[in-house]
Amino acid sequence: MSIVVIIPARYDSVRFPGKPLALISGKPMIEHVVSAAQKSKLANQVIVATDDERICDFVTNKLSSKAVLTSKKHNSGTDRISEVVKKDPSIKLIVNLQGDEPLIPSSYIDKVLEPLLTPGTISMTSLITQITNNDDLNNPNIVKVVMDSNGFALYFSRSAIPYNRTGKKDIKYFKHIGIYGYTREAILQFNLLPQSSLEQSECLEQLRAMENGIKIKLEVVPKAFPAVDIPDDINIVENIIKLQAVKS
Repeated sequence: MSIVVIIPARYDSVRFPGKPLALISGKPMIEHVVSAAQKSKLANQVIVATDDERICDFVTNKLSSKAVLTSKKHNSGTDRISEVVKKDPSIKLIVNLQGDEPLIPSSYIDKVLEPLLTPGTISMTSLITQITNNDDLNNPNIVKVVMDSNGFALYFSRSAIPYNRTGKKDIKYFKHIGIYGYTREAILQFNLLPQSSLEQSECLEQLRAMENGIKIKLEVVPKAFPAVDIPDDINIVENIIKLQAVKS
């Protein structure tokens, strides 16, 4: 069975053009992400799905990894990944790892894959971590999630959920980490679905899956790591890399 980490990487980011090839500690960002994916113990292939020949050439020639040129018309990374999956029937399990996550631990990739290894029970997974400060709780850029007693997502929101009407001190709040695992059937089904009303309201595409009956199993991890959205984020990531090097 082919278990593949697919990394969508778009060159023409509105907020940060050329982001996948931006240098972080002397290496292009996409190199950091590919390196983490290659250390996964469960995945047996890594593919970069990109709309740009410069990224494709770098991954293929400099990293000796696999890259696939995809359409420039895709609206999301999930669409880009679906194109790759459709072309390769051998791909059975997929991790959607964003190309702007240079600090992602390889253990998180395995964590999102583990629930999918038992056939027929779970078709989509993701990760969460506990929120420990009010700044994150009240930040609409931090996606919050509530789940049922079996660890399946009930709802994702940019608002603080659940609402603490009684002022209880022991309520746990969770932050969503945007890495996903899918079965082949689930991602291809998702790709055929139109945008849902909740998705449009919150600007969160995982709500499309939930509105259409695709359950998302959530796994808890110790912490989240900063992604790179704008050029200033590179300094934050580089400082974390320096601290990690000192500790090791």
